[in-house]
Amino acid sequence: MAEYLPLLIVGSIIGVFSLIFLVVYLIDLRRKEDRPNERNMPDSVIIRRLLGYAKPYKREFILVFFVMLFSIVYDVVSPLLVGNIQKLVREDFQLSDLWIRVALYASILIVSLVCTYLQAMILQKTGQKILSAIREDVYTHITSLSHAQLNDIPVGKLVTRVSNDPNAISYMFTNILVTLAKNIMVIFGVLGAMLLLNYALTLRVLCFVPFVVFFTILFRRFSRKAHRGVSDATTDINTYLSENLSGMKITQVFCQEDRKMEEFTARSRKLQKAKQARMYVFGIFRPMVYMLFIASNLTLFYLGARGYIEDWTLLGQTITSDVVVSFYMYISKFFNPIQTLAEQFDMLQRSFASAEKIFTILDMVPEVVDEEDAMDLERIEGKIEFKNVWFAYKEDQWVLKDVSFTVEPKQTVAFVGSTGSGKTTILALICRNYDIQKGQILIDGIDIKKIKISSLRRHFGQMLQDVFLFSGTIRSNIVLRQDFTDDAIQEATHYVNADSFIRKLEKGLEEPVRERGNNFSAGQRQLLSFARTIIHRPSVMILDEATANIDTETELLIQDSLEKMKNIGTMLIVAHRLSTIQHADNIILLSHGQILEQGTHQELLKRKGRYHHLYTLQFNKQQLS
Repeated sequence: MAEYLPLLIVGSIIGVFSLIFLVVYLIDLRRKEDRPNERNMPDSVIIRRLLGYAKPYKREFILVFFVMLFSIVYDVVSPLLVGNIQKLVREDFQLSDLWIRVALYASILIVSLVCTYLQAMILQKTGQKILSAIREDVYTHITSLSHAQLNDIPVGKLVTRVSNDPNAISYMFTNILVTLAKNIMVIFGVLGAMLLLNYALTLRVLCFVPFVVFFTILFRRFSRKAHRGVSDATTDINTYLSENLSGMKITQVFCQEDRKMEEFTARSRKLQKAKQARMYVFGIFRPMVYMLFIASNLTLFYLGARGYIEDWTLLGQTITSDVVVSFYMYISKFFNPIQTLAEQFDMLQRSFASAEKIFTILDMVPEVVDEEDAMDLERIEGKIEFKNVWFAYKEDQWVLKDVSFTVEPKQTVAFVGSTGSGKTTILALICRNYDIQKGQILIDGIDIKKIKISSLRRHFGQMLQDVFLFSGTIRSNIVLRQDFTDDAIQEATHYVNADSFIRKLEKGLEEPVRERGNNFSAGQRQLLSFARTIIHRPSVMILDEATANIDTETELLIQDSLEKMKNIGTMLIVAHRLSTIQHADNIILLSHGQILEQGTHQELLKRKGRYHHLYTLQFNKQQLS
C-alpha cells in the first residue's frame, strides 16, 4: 500500500480543491434567486445563431479542416519518433538511422508549420467577412427600429453593439471554433496512439480528465458572469462619454468639470473592478488546469521510475524509458489542447457575452413595420387626413385625443399651441415615426399603414429646428450621397438663398463640415437643410420650428425661401412665432392634444378666441422690445 501513497496524496489535493470550488459554485447558484432579471442565453443558442453567419463560408471552413488534418499528424506522430530515437540510442545505435528519423521529424514539422500558416490566413480573411456581416446586420436592424425604441436605448450602447461587440465575436470564428475542432481531433488521435503504445498508462492519464471537465463546467459560470460585468461597464462608460462629450460646452459654461470628472471616475473604477474580477476568475482557472498537467507528469515519472528500478509492471505492461519519453510528450500533447482552451476561455466567454448583447438588439421587434400588402407610391398629390386619431407615447397618457382635420394638396397648414399640445407629434405620425393607437391617417385617401414606410417617407421633406449635418462637405450634406449634378445643387442652393454664403467660402460646395456642422451658424445650417430638402423634390414639406433661434437677417432669407417652397407641394408648419404663419391657408390651434380652433389668420383673429389672445401677447411683446 505504501507504494501508492504518493498517488493518494496527489488525488487528495485535487479532491480538496474540487470540493472547495463545488461549495463556492453552489453558493453562487443559490444567489441567482436574488437576480431573477439577469439574462442568461444558453451557449448552445448563441453558438447556433453565430454558426448561421459562418454557413455561407462553409467551403473555406472545409478547406481549413483538411489543412488542419496535416498539421495534426505532427502532434500524433512526433512523440512516437522521439520515443523511437530514445530506443535506438538505448539499443543498437546507428548514425544513419538517427539521421533518417531526424529528417522525417523535420519534414513533418515543416508541413505542420506551412499548414498552420495557411489555416491562419484563410480563417482571418473569412473571419473579417463574417465580422462585417454581423456589424451590418446590427446596424441595419437598428435603422429599422421605431423612434420610440431608439429613444429608450442610449446612443453609447448602440455604438458598443455595432463596434466593440462584433470585434469580440470575430475571435470565435478566426481562432476558437477551428481550434476546438483541431483539439478534439488531436485528443482522439493522441489517445489512440497512447492506447496502442501502453494502455495501462493511458488509463492512468484518463483519471485526470473528469477533473478537467469539472473545472471547466464550474468556471464557465463565473467567467460568463465576469465578462457580462465587463461588457455592462464598458457600455456604461461609452454611453456616458457619448452624452457628455457632446454636451461638453454646457459642462464648461456651468463650471461642472469637477463633478463630471467624479462621475466619469466612478464609471472608470467600475470598469476597472469588473476587469479585475475577470482576471481573478481566470487567474484561478488556468493554474487549476496546469496543476492537473503537472500532477499527470509527476505520476508518470513516479510509475516510470518504479518500473525501471524495480522491474515493476502496471496492469501487466512493462514501462520502459522510451515509453516514458513518448508518454511525456503525449501528455503534453493531450493537455496542451485543454490548456489552450483554458487560455482561450477568456475570449470564448467574452464572445458569448458580446453575442448575447448583440442578439438582445437583433431580437428587438420593430414596432413600426410594413404590412404584408403594403404598396409603393410613385407619387402623391399631398392630401392628408386625420380621422379621430388618438395617440400616446405611454399607455393611457394621451398626447392626441380624437384629432380630425384635412389638408388639401398644395395647401400650407400651420400648427400652433403651447409646448406639449401635440404639434410635433402630429408631424411625426404623418411620417409613421410612431403608430397611432386609434383612428386613421390617410394620404391621398390611402391609409398610411397600407403604404411601405420607405415609400411614404421618400415623399416627405423634413426641416427641423435642430438641424443635423454629417461630417463631410457641404455637397455631401445636400445630396446625402445620391447622384445630383452641380447644376441641380446650385439651383437648389439658389432657390433657398443658401448660395449667398456658400459663394463666400474658400472651397464652396467642397467646404468641410465638422461634426454636427459646428463650423456653421444656426441660420446657415438651416439654409443647408432647406437645400437638402428641395433637391430631393418632396411632395410634402414639414417644418418644425425651422425659423427659431436664428438672426433677423437669416430669418428674412428663410421667409423668402418658404414663400418659394409653397409652390412645390403641401407644406406643414409648426411655429411659435405667429407672425411667420400669417399667410398659411389653414391654422390649427392645439391645446392638450385637442383642436380648439382652426381657420385662416384673419378668421381666427375675428373670433377673438385663444389664437387672438396668443397673437396679441406676441404683438405686444414685440412692440415693447
